[in-house]
Amino acid sequence: MAVQTTTTYNVNQKVNNSNINYTTALTTLTSLFFMWGFITCLNDILIPHLKMVFSLNYAEAMLIQFCFFTAYFIVSLPSGMIVEKIGYKRGIIIGLTTAGIGCLVFYPAAGLRSYPLFLIALFILASGITLLQVAANPYVAILGKPETASSRLNLTQAFNSLGTTIAPLFGSLIILSVAVKTAEELQKLSPSQLTAYKLAEASSVQAPYLGLAAALLIIAGIFAMVKLPEIEAGSVAASGGNGKSYDDIHKSAWGYKHLYLGAIGIFVYVGAEVSIGSFLVNYFGSKDILSMPAAQAGNFVAFYWGGAMVGRFIGSGLQRVIKPAMVLAFNAFVAALLVIISMSTYGYFAMWSILLVGLFNSIMFPTIFTLAIDGLGKHTGQGSGILCMAIVGGAIIPVIQGVIADNIGVHHAFILPVICYMFIAYYGIKGHVPSFVKLAAAEA
Repeated sequence: MAVQTTTTYNVNQKVNNSNINYTTALTTLTSLFFMWGFITCLNDILIPHLKMVFSLNYAEAMLIQFCFFTAYFIVSLPSGMIVEKIGYKRGIIIGLTTAGIGCLVFYPAAGLRSYPLFLIALFILASGITLLQVAANPYVAILGKPETASSRLNLTQAFNSLGTTIAPLFGSLIILSVAVKTAEELQKLSPSQLTAYKLAEASSVQAPYLGLAAALLIIAGIFAMVKLPEIEAGSVAASGGNGKSYDDIHKSAWGYKHLYLGAIGIFVYVGAEVSIGSFLVNYFGSKDILSMPAAQAGNFVAFYWGGAMVGRFIGSGLQRVIKPAMVLAFNAFVAALLVIISMSTYGYFAMWSILLVGLFNSIMFPTIFTLAIDGLGKHTGQGSGILCMAIVGGAIIPVIQGVIADNIGVHHAFILPVICYMFIAYYGIKGHVPSFVKLAAAEA
């Protein structure tokens, strides 16, 4: 289903007109990237906390990411229908409101100490963020010159990474600072002590998510008042940099090989990035690495996401002089190598090599995204929906890695992200190249 509006800001102006100033729109949209980055990365802190609270194994704990990222697969196409009917701006407002409601459900989930209710809250929260992603990513890509789309999306994604950098520090301070007691320790507490402990444990999750709910609803109100250009995605030419549009070759976005290979790229990238981030606290706490306390390990997670932020600011400028596909392939190879080094070493060397992966993760999502929608023209919106569905990789790959970790240990379970990065390297080298004639003939 196409993710596009049917109204235009000005029927006489071209989307890629260099004389149009989109600074206000892009600045406003940047706040969304920050917020969903913050919320998504807070899961990395929520996982070890709930793992201890509910005595979960790794596979069960990864259900947090499974429920969160499954929303992308289920909700992306309906989100496309919503955006098509009511436009980007109203879609963003509904997305923010839905995410705010999801945050509010954390309050009863923590109070009742119900893991299933936590998972429901995460699904609702992620559904709102999915709608934001479906609308905002292509919107940023088309607000300006096509040849700088990848650079522009990298810049806004850098602020997404700012949110992911701050979230682990915030979560470690507020959530992981409450030490979770074992079942044996709980039995030794008096009724009054047990009540006080449960209240403290619940409030460590309730307070931050109530704050997030308030912030999301306030931003929704701001978006309702701010005037944003409504652009018809069907008028867009290429978004990835070659300046050509092939929208008349296929009847739908599914006819473009570089798009569905890009969707696989998004699937494995998000899966690898989320898998690594989700395991870091437990990884650093394992005997093979540093036996580090959870609260301290949570602080180091910020370096992983902080590296992504720095890399996106650098990549935004770098991709103006070096082809985005070349940068993508190089980063994927280096990320795979760093993961292999971490699995082959111990202590601080293993820790810093895995954290450094974040720097090379940085440009992967926005670069794959813009390469994949390059030249789709009127199918750009539909292509965006397909790519956002592929974010479900963040639900599936961490669970698979959890099963691997339960069987061979967390230290060597990172072999799965290595495989993911190798496919991304292939996409940067060859997979992103549009293949039209063969597919057009097949459709005919």
